[in-house]
Amino acid sequence: MWIPFSRAVSAWVVLLTIAAGVHAETDSLLDVQSISLDDAIAKTLASNPELLAFGYQLEAAQGRVQQAALAPNPELSVAVEDSLGTGDFQGFDSAETTISLAWVFERGVRDYRVTAAQADASLFGIEAEILRVDIAAETARRFLTVLANYARAATVSEAVRLAEETVSAVQRRVEAGRTPQADLTRAEAELAFAKLAQEGNEHELVIARHRLAAQWGETKPEFALLQGDPFELPDAKPLEELRKQVEQNPEMARYQSKERLAEAELRLAEAQRKPAWQARIGVRRFDFTDDHALVAGITIPLAVRNRNQGHIAESRALVEHTRAGAAAARVRIEITLFAFYEALQHSLHRANALRNEIVPRLESALVETRAAYEQGRYSYLEWHAVQTDLIDARRELIEASIDAHRHVIEIERLTGVRVTRIGTTQ
Repeated sequence: MWIPFSRAVSAWVVLLTIAAGVHAETDSLLDVQSISLDDAIAKTLASNPELLAFGYQLEAAQGRVQQAALAPNPELSVAVEDSLGTGDFQGFDSAETTISLAWVFERGVRDYRVTAAQADASLFGIEAEILRVDIAAETARRFLTVLANYARAATVSEAVRLAEETVSAVQRRVEAGRTPQADLTRAEAELAFAKLAQEGNEHELVIARHRLAAQWGETKPEFALLQGDPFELPDAKPLEELRKQVEQNPEMARYQSKERLAEAELRLAEAQRKPAWQARIGVRRFDFTDDHALVAGITIPLAVRNRNQGHIAESRALVEHTRAGAAAARVRIEITLFAFYEALQHSLHRANALRNEIVPRLESALVETRAAYEQGRYSYLEWHAVQTDLIDARRELIEASIDAHRHVIEIERLTGVRVTRIGTTQ
């Protein structure tokens, strides 16, 4: 199973929020409750504008089912014969008036029409579920983007702190006449660059938070904190086990529903080749004798030719097209799953190597290099190079960890696992 991002709001996340700053907007939201990935997805599924709009298409599909089940209304016919002529047929004295009702016998077509409409509505239901999964996955991606920006905020804040310490240390050596003024000027420039990066990250964080809130229809975020630790890495299932779940992919369910619809439309087309019969019954009045008589009749179209053979051929082709599309989709999904699985393994390897090997060594090297610089054994450039390597490694660790979680989202979409399970408190 996938390990969730976090089981509670950690002090680490709180520190990241404070470090990010986000100007006055974050300051005004610090008293607002934090939000987890599950909360974000639940709000999305309840209030996403695109999902709400699609609901009306589902209602329309149900309306088509209701319409398909309606039987044709009977027809009332009134006919007047032998009137307004000449001789004995002048006026209406010799007229014959016939009033009749006619019914159409669809001969089972209505049942096939209802089945086809129900299959179409079922397809819309599958499309709705696919849309729900896609939108939930997008919410998870945007949640990760915000989380990544919080983590980057801590890194850029650390870069600013190191740059400030460097300026102070270099300034002391310049004042002591042990370091040229150029080193101080360069250190001050590096500090200015670090502050620019910090401000840029703050703007990106503001945008990312708004994009996340837009998933549930808010134009201004009402949350200040995120629950989650991007450095808590996921644990991958074996690839073969994941491949067995490909049939649960929503796209495969879509093709299955499309095949049922195509088969239902084929049966409807075959049923419609038999023309409908029409029966009539009524009463005829003879004005000349003031007598009445029953009239009845039936109309049976002569099916000399199959007038629906084109629709039948089209429907058969669509059935085969859907089956071929399902086979192609299965191959495409399995290849995509393999690619994401390999990318996940690579991201996990990068993150573990950076966290367990590279970052600790660079942290130790930075301590030793600074001490050597203050003793005059290392130059400013050597000290600054180690600082840069450490900040870059920490950034790489953030990106590798976030990439791992992103690959998990895509793998779970491909295998049909609900995205809302990611980050669930255990």
